[in-house]
Amino acid sequence: MGIIYDHMMDKAAIFIDGAYLNRVLKYQFNKASIDYYKLSEEICSSLNLDRLRTYYYHCMPIIRKGNKNDEIRHSKKQKFVSKLQKLPRFEVKAGKLQYIGKQFRQKRVDVLMSLDIVNMCFDRQITHAILVAGDSDFIPAIKKAKAYGAIVHLYYHPSSVHQAILNAVDERHEIDEDLIEKCKKL
Repeated sequence: MGIIYDHMMDKAAIFIDGAYLNRVLKYQFNKASIDYYKLSEEICSSLNLDRLRTYYYHCMPIIRKGNKNDEIRHSKKQKFVSKLQKLPRFEVKAGKLQYIGKQFRQKRVDVLMSLDIVNMCFDRQITHAILVAGDSDFIPAIKKAKAYGAIVHLYYHPSSVHQAILNAVDERHEIDEDLIEKCKKL
């Protein structure tokens, strides 16, 4: 009698840096409006992977006292987040936005995303970690995920990616016109 092996289906989680993807959509694809569920399904389908969940990381806009534009921005973002949370197997994680030196800066987003990547790979919940990002801050998490045996994919746009993150991942996938067209809202 032969040995029967229980092969785990290749499971993936997608980790989206919301600010990064927004920038790419705005500046490289003429403010394209995409369906995030379609994006997740398209990515996993093209890689022949089963999607466990998609995680979306971003910050809610700050509302400065008496600033109507801030209120409108916050309301729009709240509606967007609410729609994302209703998508199948989606989770939204919020960092904090701070106003520093006349600029808004995201805080905690990279840390939250990095911890999730590392924990899910450590627990063997996933065999593939798919990042939609361009920031070299994720390199320690990428290295740890790889050490735990996960394959790490990066979806990026060449106009907005740090060379070091390209060198750190196992596989690179360009966010191109074809992908965006397949994922546009109808």
